Amino acid sequence: MQNQFSRTQLLLGAEAMDKLKTAHVAIFGIGGVGGYVVEALARAGVGHFDLIDDDVVCLTNINRQIHATIKTVGHPKVEAGKERVLLINPHAEVETHQTFFLPDTKDQFDFTRWDYVVDAVDTVTAKLLIIEEAKKAGVPVISCMGCGNRLDPSKLEITDIYKTVKDPLSKVMRRELKKRGVKKCTVLYSTETALSPIEDPEISCREHCVCPPNSPRSCNDRRAIPASSPFVPPAAGLMIASKVAMDLIGFDHAAREKEDLEKKLKKRELFRAGRALREKLKDA
Repeated sequence: MQNQFSRTQLLLGAEAMDKLKTAHVAIFGIGGVGGYVVEALARAGVGHFDLIDDDVVCLTNINRQIHATIKTVGHPKVEAGKERVLLINPHAEVETHQTFFLPDTKDQFDFTRWDYVVDAVDTVTAKLLIIEEAKKAGVPVISCMGCGNRLDPSKLEITDIYKTVKDPLSKVMRRELKKRGVKKCTVLYSTETALSPIEDPEISCREHCVCPPNSPRSCNDRRAIPASSPFVPPAAGLMIASKVAMDLIGFDHAAREKEDLEKKLKKRELFRAGRALREKLKDA
């Protein structure tokens, strides 16, 4: 019977869709990147989510965050994300945690419950802790590096942290993970050189903060406020979601391509054999 995931099933098959349906994924950071991870995984058929973020939607999020609209300004991001998931799949199970993941809150989370962990938070301390906890629990984790101040989504790559180049955040993460004995970690990062934000006092968040009154932080609390685009964070989120989904089902792209080719060759051989038989019967 047709359902909202039928077109994906035509690519992946029923067994893979069953795996996605039972999969449980945690996404830390429901912003420009994390929001699109949630969206794509929900549309892929993932059935269980934990969404972790303490922030609320701000007017300045609308340019890049899928759950951010004029209507959702001031709403907790985790609740806006949950609402979108349930609009896509009413049968999905979504737990929300409106909290900031740090050493003093980490005991609230049992990483062994999850099949995959996505780190899409901004702070180095939280990123390192998420990776360490996932590694301890033996759960696959992918971490997103810097996407701010960039315009070119074609420069995004998924690789191991120790193979990253040019990205300042990746450099810090390489150093800190090495100190902690983490020998490998899958990350998404950009090889694009980050641009410098234009200094414009008319739209400066420092001088004209529009954070909702219930926001856990104001612009004045932030050391730096990066510029952003509608292109790079969403593309990063979609790439991460693809990686997570393919890992969850154990998809082997090369093997699938080989299988497809063998089917095409077999079909061609059958066609040629049929044509030869018709010619033989015609001449008889």
